[in-house]
Amino acid sequence: MGSGIFFPLSAIPISVLLLILIYKKEHVINVETSIYQKLVLANFFGLILEILCTYASYIHESLPFVSNFIFKSYLIYLICWTCIFTYYIFKISYSGEKDKTINKKLLFLFFLLTVVITFILPINLVIENNFQTRYTNGPSVIFAYSISSVLVVIILYILLKNYKKINDKKYIPVLIFFTIGTISIIIQSIFPQLLLLTYVETFICLVMYFTIENPDVQMLEQVEFAKDQAERANKAKTDFLSSMSHEIRTPLNAIVGFSQSLKTEDLPASAMEEVDDIIEASETLLDTVNGVLDISKIEANKIEIVDSVYNFHKVFDELVSLSKARLGESKPIDFRYELAPDTPKYLYGDYARVKQVVLNFLTNAIKYTNEGYIDFKVRNITNNGICRLIITVEDSGIGIKKESITKLFDKFERLDNENSTIEGTGLGLAITKKLVELMHGRIIVQSIFGKGSQFTVVLDQKLVDDKDIPMEEATAAVVNIDYSKKKILIVDDNKLNLKVAARLLKPYNVQTFEVLSGFECLDLIGGGNTYDLILMDDMMPKMSGKETFKKLKEEPTFTTPVVILTANAITGMKEQYLADGFDDYLAKPIDKSELERVLRKYLG
Repeated sequence: MGSGIFFPLSAIPISVLLLILIYKKEHVINVETSIYQKLVLANFFGLILEILCTYASYIHESLPFVSNFIFKSYLIYLICWTCIFTYYIFKISYSGEKDKTINKKLLFLFFLLTVVITFILPINLVIENNFQTRYTNGPSVIFAYSISSVLVVIILYILLKNYKKINDKKYIPVLIFFTIGTISIIIQSIFPQLLLLTYVETFICLVMYFTIENPDVQMLEQVEFAKDQAERANKAKTDFLSSMSHEIRTPLNAIVGFSQSLKTEDLPASAMEEVDDIIEASETLLDTVNGVLDISKIEANKIEIVDSVYNFHKVFDELVSLSKARLGESKPIDFRYELAPDTPKYLYGDYARVKQVVLNFLTNAIKYTNEGYIDFKVRNITNNGICRLIITVEDSGIGIKKESITKLFDKFERLDNENSTIEGTGLGLAITKKLVELMHGRIIVQSIFGKGSQFTVVLDQKLVDDKDIPMEEATAAVVNIDYSKKKILIVDDNKLNLKVAARLLKPYNVQTFEVLSGFECLDLIGGGNTYDLILMDDMMPKMSGKETFKKLKEEPTFTTPVVILTANAITGMKEQYLADGFDDYLAKPIDKSELERVLRKYLG
């Protein structure tokens, strides 16, 4: 003891630090970390006892009972720590093997038995060299060291039996235990006054924290596992939603297509009103489907902003037309709109997302305003090649309670409890907020409950050089153009979809040919038949639209433009199809204006 006290003293700060890390910091709780906690705690008390042994040697003559109790307590600590370490080695070596488990109750009874025997057996204090050398011996010491030796033999046996796992980092402390432990025992046998054993055990605990039982590492592994599971679940959800989108859009395509066709028929006023109701209901359903798909893409961080040159004045006019159509004549609302004269005509940004954001605010204003007015204004500040759009939608509707504004942009949040008949999923504003953030803009909300609301969107769009301005698209109505000499091949495995496409093309006098599979399409083209345009579905059994298109391109003489016609209309699919080589993209349900655009582009 004596001069060797600096070893346990220097180990105390390390032990305290380990105790703080293992007990105060949040970490994973499992069998290994639970055992490790006990090892660190036992080691701390062992260090305290080892230091007390030095002072117990001074009071041995006056208080032999107290000093012997301290000496024997330290011996019990050595047995205790070795028992816990043996149990740890056993658990990591035979984890998952049910037939090889140590009964903790029996192990505890064994330990209690050693405690009793250790306290019963006598112990002697040896003092030499005028108090410079002090150590204990006797039956109690021999018994404690013998039990510890038996446990060490058990550890060695387990280690040799599981030598194939020797590369496992969990066995590093075992190797340290045998190498450094053996060296310290030899040194202490030569210099019994040195107190090395507990110091070595502290070092082993420290190594275990950084190599085996680092709770932070385990927590990171658990977080990584949870993240992987969440990503798998999110992918499964996205795949499911994509599939459901396709299944919903297919019948919706028929509803929208036939309804739009009926609008061109000479129907009674009452029937035409019902057709308008069908179109409005189908548009509501389509908005819901698109909203669910957008929010799933946002959650998966897969929604993208696709910038291009666009005509903002045209976008403004489209927003006004759509809002007027949704207002109809059912509500006595004064719809006022104003585009600042100095607003640049052409801008660079994602016009589809800009339109989606503003349309959502306009739709909400129409939905929650029963009388009064709706003001739609666009102002701008132009500076250093940037046009800052300040878009304001103000209404005299029901307004929003002050405490509800903070929840306004939460998913599936509905703030219309007093208006339970109003339709909606509560996704629109959540999507809008995310889209505005992706475009580096901001939203300002002002509202007085019962009087109305004002939503202001601030978006920065790049100015466009004159050389980058696209040619104006033709504005003449396509209905008056005769395509009777043009031939279109429609490829779709669903007969109803073929019927819808043919019906939508009927007003243009185009010759339509329908086939139900990619194989039939290849047979027609291979047989020398020529067409001016092919509308190709993608999700077809046995041979998809992509596969069919790839085989068509293998024909050296094939030059017919192919437009993908698909219900797979989730974000990013258009870009993917165009990257695959398709000439253009039409989503189901088929939008009449988009169909006219395609006809103008490819049929002249």
